[in-house]
Amino acid sequence: MKERANMTSLIECRNIVHDYGKKRALNDVSFNIEPGRITGLFGKNGAGKTTMINIFMGFLRPTSGSCRILDEPSHSLTPKNRSRIGLLQEGFIQYDFMTPKELEQYFSAFYSQWNTGIFFELIGRTKIPEKKKLSQLSNGQRSQVVLGLIMAQIPELMILDDYSMGIDVCYRRLFIEFLREYIDEYRTTVLLTSHIVQELENSIDDMIVLKDGEVIASLPKNEFTSSFRCYQLNNRSSIADTLVAEGTVSSVTHTKKNTRLYGFIDKNTLKNHLEIKGIGTVAIEAIPLDFEDAFVGLTGKY
Repeated sequence: MKERANMTSLIECRNIVHDYGKKRALNDVSFNIEPGRITGLFGKNGAGKTTMINIFMGFLRPTSGSCRILDEPSHSLTPKNRSRIGLLQEGFIQYDFMTPKELEQYFSAFYSQWNTGIFFELIGRTKIPEKKKLSQLSNGQRSQVVLGLIMAQIPELMILDDYSMGIDVCYRRLFIEFLREYIDEYRTTVLLTSHIVQELENSIDDMIVLKDGEVIASLPKNEFTSSFRCYQLNNRSSIADTLVAEGTVSSVTHTKKNTRLYGFIDKNTLKNHLEIKGIGTVAIEAIPLDFEDAFVGLTGKY
């Protein structure tokens, strides 16, 4: 097993604000990412995920606040520390005229810890032809080749921005299994984003959720699934919307007959809040949630 540097957090973000002109993309963002774990960075489109990753990599310097990666400011990473990070970003550049075998030979010269076996094991599991040009492969196969190139670097930190793009459900699950084996062996820390949150329920250790440029949750995944709740009221209650504004619940949805409330709140506490609002006599039913339901309840449908 490869020895890694002993540090409390690989990524430390403190009070990050970032503006694009008059538009605020991130507002007072703070969180830590711990070593040797898989962290999911979630949020709807426009929530600030890509801006955050660009700050991680030093492509952007935050308007205010600080981001430290591998104990250095992210905007001034040394070449040595930058080489310890493997990045997959949407719109990644590929040499389509090369075959996977030629790409492996080309990139291996740039990394002192390159592991050829990891690359060929991953593309072998996904049955990608080694001698077929990338231009002749599907989008999903090209994505797998790039993921193999990143993992063969043996980075200390992998940042995978929408790792699942172009990959069908079977290959996504295969890759997540391979990734977990890889982390157990090399103690790599992984930060990933994906639009398919439900598939990551059994894969991530921790989660950070952005909404409108702000962190609305940063906690272990198991804690989220055990403490985030949904309750249904057996009538439509507009008063329940005030609980969102007060921060008592995360979101509220209405149908013609019912109201559902989502939040980190137990049933008795919710009942007390509703009594204060004058609707304590209504029946409250706990509604079971899967991971995707809980995510939508946290961020809101709209």
